Amino acid sequence: LQSNSEAELINAIHDGWQKIDAIIINPAAFTHTSIALRDALLSVSIPFYEVHITNVYAREPFRHKSYFSDVAQGVICGLGAMGYQAALTAAISTLQSENNSN
Repeated sequence: LQSNSEAELINAIHDGWQKIDAIIINPAAFTHTSIALRDALLSVSIPFYEVHITNVYAREPFRHKSYFSDVAQGVICGLGAMGYQAALTAAISTLQSENNSN
C-alpha cells in the first residue's frame, strides 16, 4: 500500500493484524509527527521495518527525530530504493530464523 493518508495507513495496519508477518513502512513526513501511526503499529504487534530513501541524518535536524525507530525491528536509511529490498531481506531472514527455532 502506498498512501499519503494517515487514516488509510492506520486502517491498513489494523487490517493486517493476524494476517501478515511483517510490515515495511516508509513513514515519510509522518516520521516526526504521527503518534497515531506509531500507536497503530504497536497495537498489532507485527514486527516492522522503518525505511527512508534518503539519509535522514544528512538532512534538516527536525528529520533526525523518529516516532518509530525505537520500536522498529530495524531502521534503514540512505540506500535509496534499495532500502526496501534490504528491509524485505531482513524481514524474511528474521521470520525464517524464528520458524527454525520453533
